Amino acid sequence: MVVMPSNPTPLIDLDWNKFNPWAVTPVTHRLSDDPRFRIESLVELAKRLDSKGRIRAHTNAAEAGTSFANAPDLHPVKNNLIHTMEHIEAAKAWMSLLNVQTDPVYRELVDEVLDSIRSNVELKDPGMGYRGGWIFVSSPKTVTPFHIDKEHNFILQIKGQKTIYVWEPDDLRVVSERARDRFHSRHDRGLIAWREEFRELAHCFKLSPGQGAYMPSTSPHLVEVEDAPSITVSFTYYTDSTRRDSLTHKVRGRLAEIGINIPSSQGASILDRALYLGARAARAATRAAYRATGRRVGEESATYARAENA
Repeated sequence: MVVMPSNPTPLIDLDWNKFNPWAVTPVTHRLSDDPRFRIESLVELAKRLDSKGRIRAHTNAAEAGTSFANAPDLHPVKNNLIHTMEHIEAAKAWMSLLNVQTDPVYRELVDEVLDSIRSNVELKDPGMGYRGGWIFVSSPKTVTPFHIDKEHNFILQIKGQKTIYVWEPDDLRVVSERARDRFHSRHDRGLIAWREEFRELAHCFKLSPGQGAYMPSTSPHLVEVEDAPSITVSFTYYTDSTRRDSLTHKVRGRLAEIGINIPSSQGASILDRALYLGARAARAATRAAYRATGRRVGEESATYARAENA
């Protein structure tokens, strides 16, 4: 009888004994040779996702300060997206395959990677859920504009080189508390503005295949592709702490809209705790009412991130 190991070998490497889930950290990985990242495999994935509107793209005219939300409209890729990916070296385009966990083949990939590190993550940051995967296929000299996201994120370089600038999630010099509150309460990045002097405040990672970075929830980041086409993957998830942080910011943002301004959460942990507990109780009541009337409830504790039309 063969006994399988209870914990798979981590596919992402870092000093797990020193892992801080709320600190930016360089990592290495063993995914660069996975056949699911070959361009022909990604083109087939793109064909499956395109019909569901799960490809995001913009041209190389987008810059660090371009609105992340509006980049596809401001700088649209006018060619067929599948053709663009097939000819990415000359396409002058940045492409993101969204929510690849909705595809059966790539859901297996997301699970393989996150299952391999889950026990290490949850020693420090329990409650892993809402798993997602995002694959970026980019022409030389393209940019992911400056922005923040809600999820914890392991971003891993597969092919080519890129430079990633990442700031700590609590660096208020770069993104203010008010901007974070607004982001969580309305998913609005309108108060997040790029300034060139931010570069000197960042962690700067020059990524080659086999390298990557861990970016905690709401870590501001900016990504610039070097002189060759690039393939990058992000594996994302929520935990109990990200859900708590998001809900607290959401309440603060909604209160600010009616003129009630709460002090910075960095110095108001007791108040934030009270806000969180009150908001959690209110959310539970609202969800119960939604379920009773048959309406859909967004569950951030679900196993996988939800995509529209999933």
